[in-house]
Amino acid sequence: MVVETRPSAAGNPGFAGNPGAAGTNVERRLPEWFKVPMPAGENFADLKKRIRGASLHTVCEEAACPNIGDCWNRRTATFMILGDTCTRACSYCNVKTGRPTQTDWAEPFRLAQTVKGMGLKYTVITSVDRDDLEDAGSTIFGMTINAVRKAAPDCKVEVLIPDFGGDREALQRVMDARPEVLNHNIETVRRVFPKVRPLGDYDLSLKLLRRAKEMRPDGVTKSGMMVGLGETMDEVLQTMEDLRAHDCDLLTVGQYLRPSKRHHPIIRFYHPDDFVRIREAGEAMGFKHVASGPLVRSSYHADEQHEASQANKSG
Repeated sequence: MVVETRPSAAGNPGFAGNPGAAGTNVERRLPEWFKVPMPAGENFADLKKRIRGASLHTVCEEAACPNIGDCWNRRTATFMILGDTCTRACSYCNVKTGRPTQTDWAEPFRLAQTVKGMGLKYTVITSVDRDDLEDAGSTIFGMTINAVRKAAPDCKVEVLIPDFGGDREALQRVMDARPEVLNHNIETVRRVFPKVRPLGDYDLSLKLLRRAKEMRPDGVTKSGMMVGLGETMDEVLQTMEDLRAHDCDLLTVGQYLRPSKRHHPIIRFYHPDDFVRIREAGEAMGFKHVASGPLVRSSYHADEQHEASQANKSG
């Protein structure tokens, strides 16, 4: 992991970090609670082999997720469709940016066969942004959901989608395929949003979540946030309120970790106690489930979140 610098938490109440002089940078190693075992094990090796053999991509690898060892040994993975090159350049993201060269129309079927071969009961499918495509990649999303349904009927599907540039028809294509969970990450608070997602729009992301629920009222919607990008706790709580106001059911909140020195710096390491506070606040707001912790990511134990949403369906 990269050694990071972070401005002081002084003058910003609500955090358990160690304050220093306001406005200064303090070189600091990752706190103890970020230590995870090196990825290894029979399941990890088998899953890696299967994914390589099918010429598939996973966000676990492309985004350098710290949970890859845990998830792959639980035989769960988040597949990334539509290639490995994103048309946007968000300052926090480790996925390659550039001009995609083609669309692989056979990818949905290879992915479905891989899911079947792995015997998965739950899978998460995400993608790079494909602003170069007229449908923003939504047709491939629909095809992939349908292919998984056909190959592995017992497997539940969660999709983590881009904003599709606000195209309602693109979202409808995905919702028509009836994924169990429609996930779209808000990522950060309103004030910080333009700095880290310059080609996105905070209100557009909220509108997408509301539209998804309107298109399928019995469906489950989900969003995720990173903390440590310069926001305040009040702003975190306000973003959570905004998500609930747009009928979002599930929420993940995790610590931002800088992939490289080219990416947005970590402004603060949140203490585990802060994540407990966030979880408790989210539950009080009415989220059906809140996964909040330093290493939580969008698809972290996604199957358990979906189960919780079903158990709390009457809530």
